[in-house]
Amino acid sequence: MHLLLVIIEFAIVLGIMVLVHELGHFIVGKLCGVRVETFSIGFGTRLFGFQHNGTDYRISLLPLGGYVKFAGEYGAEADATAPDDLNAQPRWQRVLIALAGPFANFLLAFFLLFLVAHYHHEVEQYLTGPAVVDYVPQNTPAAADGLTAGDTITRFNKVNHPTWEQIIDESALNLNRALPMEFTHNGQTVSGSITITADPVTDFSEDNLMAAGLIPRMDPGPITVLSVSANTPADRAGLKSNDQLVRINNLTPHSVYALLAYLKDSKGQPASLGILRNGQPLTLTAIPEKMESPGAETQYRLGFTYRPPTAAVQQLPIGAALVQAYQDNRKGSKLILRVLHGLFTRHVSVKQMSGPVGIAQQIDIATQMGIWPLIELMSVISLNLGIFNLLPVPPLDGGMIFFLVIESIMRRDVNQQVKELIYQVAFVCIILFAFFVLFNDITKLHLH
Repeated sequence: MHLLLVIIEFAIVLGIMVLVHELGHFIVGKLCGVRVETFSIGFGTRLFGFQHNGTDYRISLLPLGGYVKFAGEYGAEADATAPDDLNAQPRWQRVLIALAGPFANFLLAFFLLFLVAHYHHEVEQYLTGPAVVDYVPQNTPAAADGLTAGDTITRFNKVNHPTWEQIIDESALNLNRALPMEFTHNGQTVSGSITITADPVTDFSEDNLMAAGLIPRMDPGPITVLSVSANTPADRAGLKSNDQLVRINNLTPHSVYALLAYLKDSKGQPASLGILRNGQPLTLTAIPEKMESPGAETQYRLGFTYRPPTAAVQQLPIGAALVQAYQDNRKGSKLILRVLHGLFTRHVSVKQMSGPVGIAQQIDIATQMGIWPLIELMSVISLNLGIFNLLPVPPLDGGMIFFLVIESIMRRDVNQQVKELIYQVAFVCIILFAFFVLFNDITKLHLH
């Protein structure tokens, strides 16, 4: 029964993403005077639909995408002399039609994150509380100052009794400078200074703060496990969903960032995990392994997802919500581009990519957490769909744009037989890649 629910959730979410994407192509195509033969949600056999003004609006068997079929879109059927054929339109119009799908996904992602920011903007509570340190990694500037887990920063630069939010702001405004700092350690006030470094060509983030050794205590309680990945140290140790990680060896972590930093310092040594399961204490043993994660460095991990830190909910004004949505989309886009760059430079393994099964799992987890996490995940999927479709690979939108740009430079069309051969080879490669990702998804499934 639950599997059926997951399939329905997946079909609805992906259906919305595809509908918006194809609507982008459809609307701009219509504005350019191109006749639309088919508007399909899904691929393969037509299940049901209706005809209107010469367009077949249909739902098809395979709910893994969709397409708009323009008149004359494929070479064998093209008639550039027909005024409503795609190939009869100027190349700049065909570029606009190709761009319209990804642009519609970017617009959807922005709109969804605007809704989240305006109606349910979550601010993690630790940001506005006392600056308590959760863990201090070895060989960092904070460790050199004598800062340790549980210490409270009482002065940072010119701010007395700062919150973590104020520390982040002061750091961003004073990068690569020595900042005076005071903290309480075992009841005593200790003075020191710390330099938060950042590459001038990249944006400052909390990662820069943590690299200096300042890892905030993000939750008053232990880390809560949301799900456990198959064939990982956490899985082999017997960790389960809803377990609470109270202790690892002698450390009591209150954030995954502290846990990861501790695992890095421990260099993969076996770890004793103190767990609370249904209120009952339990001790497990795990051997951390170096694992990849999209957009992050390869490092020692246990292999589970966690419940985010406790957050307070705000309703941002429209102006502030628009700014927040822009910033969130910009951050998400940069992360996706970093992952793609990592794939091509072999710094990120394709095994870390999620296909339909992995996406369905994430949608199910987000649905259980509530409507707002689901909307945030939908924005991420929409952003991914938009960027992925801009890759210069046939038959993606980016492939069509690539050919149109080449033809514009050459001032003539690419030989149709050559173009069709490239499309066929690329299509086979995409199908093979899709099967690989699907197989990878299945191997990561929990079959207990």
